[in-house]
Amino acid sequence: MCRTPLRLYMSMSVDGYIAGPDDRPGQELGRNGGRLFNWLDDRMSEGINGLVHAEALATGAVISGRRTFELAGRWQGDHHDGVPIHVLTHHIDPADKPPGSAKYYTDVNACATEAREAAGNRAVMVHGASAAQALLAAGQLDELELHVVPVLMGDGRRLFAPTGHDHIELELVRRLEGRDATHLRYRVVHRNGERP
Repeated sequence: MCRTPLRLYMSMSVDGYIAGPDDRPGQELGRNGGRLFNWLDDRMSEGINGLVHAEALATGAVISGRRTFELAGRWQGDHHDGVPIHVLTHHIDPADKPPGSAKYYTDVNACATEAREAAGNRAVMVHGASAAQALLAAGQLDELELHVVPVLMGDGRRLFAPTGHDHIELELVRRLEGRDATHLRYRVVHRNGERP
């Protein structure tokens, strides 16, 4: 039986950066990081970029790392279409009430389970490098949708910094050429060799 996929959606440079240097509030994508999202200028088109964007917005739930959640202004509690937002964090402050449909989790597996349940038969969108790494380490991340932009950033925030995790195999399941981005979808081959 196939489980509801947890799918990382991430724009990145050819040299592996997902944000430019000095990403912070007021400069959320880092210096020159906006370059990684030029392909979204076509998000309403009928072309490849429009298709990929529409697929992302058809997801039934979101998992985000806390840093990404905060840098995105907490999406004002609604990432898209009111879907539940599950935020992975190291600590939950009981006085901090997340907006809208957002909920905090410190347990990676509980977060993944509840996101899958909330999404039903639709995929779960994953945002943030830390969330992706935590889900991957827990054997919960099923797919990576990487929007590879033809630029070398040279510095900034990497998607996968050295983690000490074991070797992980990926299987390419789709490649689409859009304007200003190559959209690659990989399936994670889990340790037992099974595909989710």
